[in-house]
Amino acid sequence: MQAKQLISLLKDGALRKYKNMYTDINSQTQRMIKAINEFCSLYGSNRDIEIFSVPGRSEISGNHTDHNHGCVLAGAIDRDIIAVASRSENPTVRVRSEGYTEDKVDLNLASDSSNFRKFNSRALIAGICGGFTKNGHTVGGFDAYTTTEVLKGSGLSSSAAFEVMIGNILNHFYNDGKISAEEIAKISQYSENEYFGKPCGLMDQMACAVGGFVYIDFNNPKNPVVKPISFSLNEAGYKLCIVNTKGNHADLNADYASVPEEMKKVAAYFGKEVLRGITEEKIVENIPVLRTVTSDRAIMRAIHFVRENDRVENQAKALQEGDFDTFLQGVLDSGNSSFKYLQNVFTTINPSEQGLSLALCVTEGALGGKGCAWRVHGGGFAGTIQAFVKKELADDYAALLDSVFGEGSCMMLSIRCGAMKFEF
Repeated sequence: MQAKQLISLLKDGALRKYKNMYTDINSQTQRMIKAINEFCSLYGSNRDIEIFSVPGRSEISGNHTDHNHGCVLAGAIDRDIIAVASRSENPTVRVRSEGYTEDKVDLNLASDSSNFRKFNSRALIAGICGGFTKNGHTVGGFDAYTTTEVLKGSGLSSSAAFEVMIGNILNHFYNDGKISAEEIAKISQYSENEYFGKPCGLMDQMACAVGGFVYIDFNNPKNPVVKPISFSLNEAGYKLCIVNTKGNHADLNADYASVPEEMKKVAAYFGKEVLRGITEEKIVENIPVLRTVTSDRAIMRAIHFVRENDRVENQAKALQEGDFDTFLQGVLDSGNSSFKYLQNVFTTINPSEQGLSLALCVTEGALGGKGCAWRVHGGGFAGTIQAFVKKELADDYAALLDSVFGEGSCMMLSIRCGAMKFEF
């Protein structure tokens, strides 16, 4: 569809059919129109274009479990990245993201990760293209302009949403939309691991791609069990609040990588690659010897994994049965374990900066004993906390946390569908 025609449809209210995705249709309409105009200024106005959307994600339960083949609960949230894109006859992918310079990837080079410098978005794009080819799918050139509400450092998986977006575009442009969300998520993880250089798990990409509330069991990571859970926070009388403490994420790659590395060192002692299947009793029995081959922190992180994996199972069951009190207690227990044993609430590189600890402290004072729950959110070390807040307390809670960390720091979110292409 040509840009002028699409803008006309949007002005006439075409986005109203997606009211379940967005609470403010007018602002999202203007956002899309602006993105279309930006695309036209960069890549030309006489082209057929499509608009795509990929949500960010909230880790509902399961803190650092996926990379050791554990279980997680996750949810796709109503903060998304959108892309205005058009096919190109050139074997090149060009992506200009708002606020950044253009990334350009020659598809003839994309099959070899050594052609790309790690830890940048160009590597992520190349990795998705290389992953599509590796899996026997079709790739081709396109130009895209993206703008995002899944802000970097917000703990809502901006990189995973970006990766899935590239796969989402390739899926619809060159593969008739037939590639499953689960496979796009796996290709996205491959890109981040092999091209970008970050040894992440699969939870972020899977949640962004699949959407809704999902339980994911990574016991077989090549074929994870993905089960949607029908549950409404709104009907339960709660808001999901994510508080961005705006901490500095610089030089935290080593912190993030240390968690799976240390867990897997404990697993290696038992002759296994990952912790899944090793019991707490077995770990405790072997602590005297484990202390000679690894660190005390590694042992505590391993015990956190075992307990957290059980918590996810119990919380998923509680949601399915409508037992929200049990679910909330699991959130509090997870937060306690993450702070004390997983130890991902602040970085030892800069212990004077503890925004997450401060946010949890203030939250406990405001919500303690009031039927709410809170914990560190996502990978940790900096970024965000999560709180399940009763509706009648939510506005006052948001105002308090905004006063501490700045206006707009407390985000009230809803759950939405996964990666998609708009049909107008």
